[in-house]
Amino acid sequence: MFVEAIERVDPFVRPILSIVRRYGSSEVIPACSTMFFVNEQACAITCKHVAEQLLNSDTIHQNYIRFQGERRSIARDKNHTRRLEELEQKYNLRQESIIRIKNQFVNSVDQIAEITYHFHPTQDLAVIQFKGYHQIKYNSCAVFLRDSSKIKQGRSLCRLGYPFPEFTNYRYNPELDDIEWTNDGRSNTPRFPIDGIVTRLRAENGEVVGVEMSTPGLRGQSGGPLFDTNGVIYGMQSSTRHLHLGFDIEDQNVTVNGRQTRVSNYPFLNVGQCVHVDIIKKFLRDLRITYYEE
Repeated sequence: MFVEAIERVDPFVRPILSIVRRYGSSEVIPACSTMFFVNEQACAITCKHVAEQLLNSDTIHQNYIRFQGERRSIARDKNHTRRLEELEQKYNLRQESIIRIKNQFVNSVDQIAEITYHFHPTQDLAVIQFKGYHQIKYNSCAVFLRDSSKIKQGRSLCRLGYPFPEFTNYRYNPELDDIEWTNDGRSNTPRFPIDGIVTRLRAENGEVVGVEMSTPGLRGQSGGPLFDTNGVIYGMQSSTRHLHLGFDIEDQNVTVNGRQTRVSNYPFLNVGQCVHVDIIKKFLRDLRITYYEE
């Protein structure tokens, strides 16, 4: 049903590849998110929570650099353990704390001198503007739904994004005590569509702001487009909500592989939450950013 639509949408949807390191660990954790371009001036939209992480990457790194500087100054302190604990508390560092994030914008523009972020005041929506490029590397732009009254319960729609980080072009460099991108390994990651039907429209203060889908948005699809069979954009994947169904099973006997076992189960329905197309278009108009409708 969505074969041709995916081929129409794919040329302007791009992955954001990230590598992450936690405090006290040399493990490199890969992650993905999604954005899509709305015009030929290198303007893309994604989720606010995605853009905030991109914007905060340098702040996180600078915090760790300052910590490292003070840690070196206490290396020979006779109360080193206590002083280190004090520094960790000062810089809010625990075992699970993120100390480094590096990002790549794959096949977006040829070079980046500056990135400007615009955050929606209330919704999980942001605009990314790339500056200082000579050539764009995406091949078309999003076309948004003009008449949003077409978004009704039961309509089949699809989302496209990059939920599975299968790229491998990264490593931990022990000499620099840092994570880094490499020229070896796989530098891309597969796109992944997921369809569903519209279940409800979400409103705030009398204004429709979101579209609920019968299937979840997968991690990494955040910031990806919601579209119909013609590839027209109806919204943007934002999050997944977990609805408790109430069909709970408490310590019940069941037969599994021919053997009796006791199980408990608390089922939930995972539904996708998408930012409504009208919210996206109004935000772009407020920013005086060109976009297209159909």
